[in-house]
Amino acid sequence: MTILDGRALSKKIKADVKKDVEILQKENVTPGLAVVLVGADSASATYVNMKSKACKEAGIYSIVHEMPESISQDNILEIIEMMNKNPNIDGILVQLPLPKHIDTTAMLEAIDPKKDVDGFHPYNVGRVVAGLDGYIPATPYGVMKLLEEYKIDPKGKNVCVVGASDIVGKPMAALMLNANATVDICHIYTDDLKAHTLNADIICVGVGKVNLITADMVKDNAVIIDIGVSRLESGKLVGDVDFDNVKEKCSYITPSPGGVGPMTIAMLLKNTVKSAQNRGK
Repeated sequence: MTILDGRALSKKIKADVKKDVEILQKENVTPGLAVVLVGADSASATYVNMKSKACKEAGIYSIVHEMPESISQDNILEIIEMMNKNPNIDGILVQLPLPKHIDTTAMLEAIDPKKDVDGFHPYNVGRVVAGLDGYIPATPYGVMKLLEEYKIDPKGKNVCVVGASDIVGKPMAALMLNANATVDICHIYTDDLKAHTLNADIICVGVGKVNLITADMVKDNAVIIDIGVSRLESGKLVGDVDFDNVKEKCSYITPSPGGVGPMTIAMLLKNTVKSAQNRGK
């Protein structure tokens, strides 16, 4: 069994990003990332702080627009439009989830697709599905980079994606399909999840349910990609996979934390630099 070390790979990618930023700065282009943070969700605030810190280390200009939970949708749209017009901002992301009175789709569609470094705008979603160049959502992008690093080729493999969210599950399935895998997508309404996972050479799970994937649901030598994160009452962070037992059966597995999580921020930085490179051209 081999651990897929997202922390180690993310450091390599961040180092490459920093070099790319230095090249851009010689051309008088400093990549800029703007984040919209609405409300006081502690997990969102923590994640945004991690993004800001990573940007600073890479030399990327970063700004966070913090807004009260009571803010109107129109006010958020005004901020997004202002950032769309700002030539020094290359990436715009709206931290999810948003308060219930805000239309999330309207917010994501308001972002200029050329600055949509989260890859959530329908324009970029469509390009990813079609296998065209665009901004790939950071988490599934990070998963594909992990597989590439460890020379795990999805081509011809049976892949089970557990979770069908717009942010992770759907783009994950699209990327696997583009890599010539046979893809099975499971979700909350799937009957007999075990029947699907047992057939999979690669399992990608991201639903936020502790120990959803157990050893009896995994065939020998499968590759396990745990994208889920949950916090136990003890404060410990865990994934969706019963790691201690499943690791005895699989060939490769991501830990949680330390697997996919660090890759997400690394790929966000990579997308931001890509946008800045396009601006430079």
